[in-house]
Amino acid sequence: MAVVLIKEGTTSSPVSLDGEHLSVEEVVRVARYQATTRLSPEGRRRMERSWRMVEELVSANRVVYGITTGFGKFSNVTISEEDTDRLQRNLIMSHAGGVGDPYEVEVVRAIMLLRANSLAKGYSGIRPEVVETLLDMLNKGVHPVVPQKGSVGASGDLAPLSHVALVMIGLGEAYFRGERMSGARAMEMAGIQPVQLKAKEGLALINGTQVMGALASLGVHDAQLTWKSATIAAALSVEALNGIPAAFDEKIHRVRPHQGQSKTAAFLRRLLEGGEVASRSIHPRVQDAYSLRCIPQVHGASLDAINYVKTVVEVENNSATDNPLLFPEEGEVLSGGNFHGQPLALGMDFLGIAVAELGSISERRIERMVNPQLSGLPAFLTLNGGLNSGMMIGQYTAAALVSENKVLASPACVDSIPTSANQEDHVSMGSISSRKAREIIKNVQQVIAIELLGAAQGIDLYGPRQLGKGTGRAHEVIRLVVPALGEDRVLYPDLQKALSIVRDGTLAAAVEEALD
Repeated sequence: MAVVLIKEGTTSSPVSLDGEHLSVEEVVRVARYQATTRLSPEGRRRMERSWRMVEELVSANRVVYGITTGFGKFSNVTISEEDTDRLQRNLIMSHAGGVGDPYEVEVVRAIMLLRANSLAKGYSGIRPEVVETLLDMLNKGVHPVVPQKGSVGASGDLAPLSHVALVMIGLGEAYFRGERMSGARAMEMAGIQPVQLKAKEGLALINGTQVMGALASLGVHDAQLTWKSATIAAALSVEALNGIPAAFDEKIHRVRPHQGQSKTAAFLRRLLEGGEVASRSIHPRVQDAYSLRCIPQVHGASLDAINYVKTVVEVENNSATDNPLLFPEEGEVLSGGNFHGQPLALGMDFLGIAVAELGSISERRIERMVNPQLSGLPAFLTLNGGLNSGMMIGQYTAAALVSENKVLASPACVDSIPTSANQEDHVSMGSISSRKAREIIKNVQQVIAIELLGAAQGIDLYGPRQLGKGTGRAHEVIRLVVPALGEDRVLYPDLQKALSIVRDGTLAAAVEEALD
């Protein structure tokens, strides 16, 4: 699997939103690297058509949920035509009840982008100028302060999306040019006029799965990169521990043809190709422990899971997820449940489990390297043990992170607490699934960074020998940022530097370049 490494210099072309074709990579470009975005002509046309339908419904005094009625349990309360605009403003203010630390700016940017893309499909009954206000905020850097907690992942991400909409109507808080301020001031400084919401528009802005989708899009992208870095680290450990590459032979994986397993084995062969370990015909053991021998099976299963979740996320990101939905060609307004986050909730719990396993097996390889009874290397990867502790605490830290992930990997989607007086009697808890998965990914990236340091140290202690084309380049990249460990030194800067080349894709990009 090739990693799509996105850098700031690749963001010159704007991302056009039509509600149909937004990729995970484009979400990352906008969210993380500030690519600009715009509404496509087709998206504008479809939105205008559905908005005209809303106007007709209001003029005809039709009883339609969320347009001329209250919300949730109040759906039996009819709202007069003169109060329909006030209804939408009240909805935003009353539902902005999120709590906790605010989301990072990149998450908020992804939320804004995804909500605009969903509305561009033209089934939500919202004016194009409202969405263009949202995109203007995105392009000019007005980022609403959005608390992380408060969504149950059904009826959409109501609370956090309301905090985005608050700033659009001149309320709430936002970050602008690095400063936290009132939403009204941020909009004024950016030269953006707050919107006056019309019928259906408040509901259209908050009734969707875009907070889950934002976390999932960034999470899937980071999980792909984490898989790549984890497999590079595993190959380096094979070099450090004099592993037996016969376990990666194509014939073994041909007879159990899971795609991820075959791709992982092929990647390992490429990484090790040209090195002494790969070309050696006689090995000191008949077979290796599972943490080396079963890398294709374990990493491969995680890769298949990551790829599956990506398909779910991209379908969701290009879906209409609010309620009710308007179908102007058929003249129908239909109430349904597209706001229910179950697809993303299941997917993100699955993603968290899949990535946690990459960390679990990585920690076992770290243990093999620091344990002289298993490695054949000096204890804790230091020549003067006793006076020096070497990489001892690196394994402790990895063990702590892996243990934390065991708790985080417990699925959130199997829980449900009814809301809205039992009208909304099954919810997905998908935002919790998504936040947990992102935390797991961060933990695993640090575990992989520790494995990289341990494997590079093991290779250096073994003495000069030819490494593979990919593992040799990985070793060089590590040593560019962290020198070999001789006498003990303060460890945490080494851990941070190794983490940086995993997290920003430097390691994966350098290795892929060497292989290509």
